Amino acid sequence: MASAPSSSAVRVRFCPSPTGNPHVGLVRTALFNWAFARHHGGTLVFRIEDTDAARDSEESYRQLLDSLRWLGLDWDEGPEVGGPHAPYRQSQRMDLYADVAARLLDAGHAYRCWCTAEELEARRDAARAAGRPSGYDGLCRTLTPEQTAAHEAEGRTSIVRFRMPDEPITFTDLVRGELTFTPENVPDFGIVRANGAPLYTLVNPVDDALMEITHVLRGEDLLSSTPRQIALYRALAEIGVGNGSIPRFGHLPYVMGEGNKKLSKRDPQSSLNLYRERGFLPQGLLNYLSLLGWSIAEDRDIFSLDEMVSAFEIDAVNANPARFDLKKCEAINAVHLRAMPVADFVAACEPWLTAPHAPWRPEAFDRAAFEELAPLAQTRLTVLSEITDNVDFLFLDEPATDEASWAKAMKPGADALLRTARAGLAEAEWNAEALKAAVLAAGEQHGLKLGKAQAPVRVAVTGRTVGLPLFESLEVLGRERTLARVDSALKTLEQQA
Repeated sequence: MASAPSSSAVRVRFCPSPTGNPHVGLVRTALFNWAFARHHGGTLVFRIEDTDAARDSEESYRQLLDSLRWLGLDWDEGPEVGGPHAPYRQSQRMDLYADVAARLLDAGHAYRCWCTAEELEARRDAARAAGRPSGYDGLCRTLTPEQTAAHEAEGRTSIVRFRMPDEPITFTDLVRGELTFTPENVPDFGIVRANGAPLYTLVNPVDDALMEITHVLRGEDLLSSTPRQIALYRALAEIGVGNGSIPRFGHLPYVMGEGNKKLSKRDPQSSLNLYRERGFLPQGLLNYLSLLGWSIAEDRDIFSLDEMVSAFEIDAVNANPARFDLKKCEAINAVHLRAMPVADFVAACEPWLTAPHAPWRPEAFDRAAFEELAPLAQTRLTVLSEITDNVDFLFLDEPATDEASWAKAMKPGADALLRTARAGLAEAEWNAEALKAAVLAAGEQHGLKLGKAQAPVRVAVTGRTVGLPLFESLEVLGRERTLARVDSALKTLEQQA
């Protein structure tokens, strides 16, 4: 399949509706458009499709902008940037759509449809029963002026329908190859509601034409609307709207969730906010999302956004559905975390070291102590939010003891081991190597290897059986606090005996 042309004339658009929270499927679409535009030295137009007043919200609009900024996906035209085709919010372009609809009516490319919802449903049922396509049957296509006047006299309302051509529509999809849609499968469709509000089916192609969009990269769920839009582009060219060109289309594969079902906004793991709250890095999340339908090489999963831009071609996108794998997403994020300069990692952890995420008193936080352990934490985290549980023992007055960890480590004989270990720790030089030797020696006295011997010490001091390297942690925590926590654990064991 031929690649899209490499040219500064490439213009793509990302045009979400401001409804609800941004989801990962939407981000994948934004990413592919962004990478395509950057690869070809083109323009990314960010457009807001907010003509549905009942569903759109200003809060969602602000979230969209904030999300793209957080991800680092910049745009060349659109909100907060401006451009030659402003405004870029469809709610601010309503007069334009009304004018285009009127011109389509005058030119015969559209007509008024007076059918009621009940009439339409009855005819659809009859068509299905007869084994015919159940789309609109074109009843109002050829109404006489007298019939139209009669409908008006009845007080009926009308919508505006676009008149589809009576021949097949063929186009070459940049992902799926050549596709043909026959007239019986693409009936006339509504473009203006009875209340005069324009529909997506009108405003989207009108804006594409006026904004000179050259390539439309969007989800596979919109594939069935493409022949309708192509027909509308042709009609718009005839009435002088736009430059007369038709964008090339590429339909991106579905993103599948659990149970091999299409990932939807309702799936918890689809919400972008979830990944921000858990502390995914933008570059880690985008790296993974780029793999949902595309790859930089067969044997390579980790790469930077710059590397993606350099390699990205739309004809390399796979048409088959892509499965969202949270574990792989986390693993890729972890690789990006470990590759960060330590200073950047420390700065990125900041939100999880302060209120409301941090469970310790603000004045208890010791930045120097955290920075000592940060390099060790960096090698173990999957997402940034995990830093809180990994270092809370440093800043809490008492460790947040996990009951399961206590039960696992504090088995019969743990008290004797702890007493021996405490004595060794009290006499040891306070560095990780000497502390390890003290616990190792305590274990040998009780017939335990280091792994078994250090478990009660770890739970006594940190509250958990897993965490950062124990002896480096003890070194940073300090002799006084370490011994006090061992004493507290021994006291608890005595009470439990």
